[in-house]
Amino acid sequence: MRTAFDLIFRNARTRSASTPIDIGIAGGRIAAIEPRLACATVEIDVAGRLVLAGFVDTHIHLDKACLLGRCAHDHGGVSEAIRAVAAMKRDFTVEDIYARGARVIERATTFGTTRMRTHVEIDPRIGLRGFDAIKALKRDYAWAIDISPCVFPQEGLTNDPGAEELLIAALRDGGEAIGGCPYVDTDPNAHIEKIFDLAHEFDVDIDLHLDFDLDPSWWNMEEVCRQTERRNYQGRVTIGHATKLSALPPERLKGATERLAKAGVAVTVLPATDLYLLGRDATHNAPRGLTLAHKLVADGVLCSVATNNVQNPFTPFGDASLLRMANFYANIAHAAVNEFDACLDLVTDLPARLMNLRDYGVAVGNPADIIVLDTDSGRGAIAELPDVLMGFKSGRQTFERRRPTLFPPKS
Repeated sequence: MRTAFDLIFRNARTRSASTPIDIGIAGGRIAAIEPRLACATVEIDVAGRLVLAGFVDTHIHLDKACLLGRCAHDHGGVSEAIRAVAAMKRDFTVEDIYARGARVIERATTFGTTRMRTHVEIDPRIGLRGFDAIKALKRDYAWAIDISPCVFPQEGLTNDPGAEELLIAALRDGGEAIGGCPYVDTDPNAHIEKIFDLAHEFDVDIDLHLDFDLDPSWWNMEEVCRQTERRNYQGRVTIGHATKLSALPPERLKGATERLAKAGVAVTVLPATDLYLLGRDATHNAPRGLTLAHKLVADGVLCSVATNNVQNPFTPFGDASLLRMANFYANIAHAAVNEFDACLDLVTDLPARLMNLRDYGVAVGNPADIIVLDTDSGRGAIAELPDVLMGFKSGRQTFERRRPTLFPPKS
């Protein structure tokens, strides 16, 4: 019996196929992948260009994006950036957060992101206003992107009365993951334990901001690994930044890598913020502060590369392009050409695994969340930084970017 397709992509390159293939879409899902599909339906000939399942951003802050112009941006390091945003967020409204978040979502969509975990600050100063705005954005932009809210206390937990009650309220109202920020708490271990308690109670994954400096003489990583094993939470815990790992000599890094792999704790590297905020006390030869995610992956640690902040005191740059971030990462990480595909993995398949997405990828049965890049290989995606020409969510087109046209002089 011949399948009736709603749409067929002709002459598509995928990362797993050595020659162009056709991809048939039916009912919003990928129904067939074959060398030549015979069916009279709507066709898009992608002419040998690369087709991916869409980028996955595991760590972004929509609620505090696009704050340029509201304060000076010469705050320096991590603590100054936290204080700067803390001073502003008391005046954030749901409408304000929604508008700023929508700008970033729309940019991310046109750059090919189809799944996103956004961290949402929850504390007595912002209350649930940020969370309410993110819930509205999740609903209103479901046609283009799947948004998963991760609620977390940016300014502490055990030292911030009222924060825990607000976190619980957000988890009861649709929070899909919980984060934490132990390095701002007066009792980091108690902070970590409480986050694990709440995660277990509500059966949600954990995504912590952790070890965000370059002092390797202490860290919270071991406590996170210990709690992960004690709670049988392997494969459900991520640490973001983890820049201390970049400051470790080879033997200590080997031990830390083995510990993370054994505990099943993932790592998200945030290149733009990590480079912008760290190493500021150096007068010369400043450290990069970038943990080498693709090297950790080779040694058994699940990793992703993500956006983090967009145009605020933490990172006064950004366009929410994960392809640009992967290219940026590859440059800083001194990635060899034969590692370019591994760098693309950090914004596609690996973050999908990190978020425990069971239906991700260009495979029969999965949602037709598809993007088309103006290149013919994964290696080319990193090397060329090509345009993302079009995107589809559940088989429906969400955007198109036209190739530029050159106008040479007539002879």
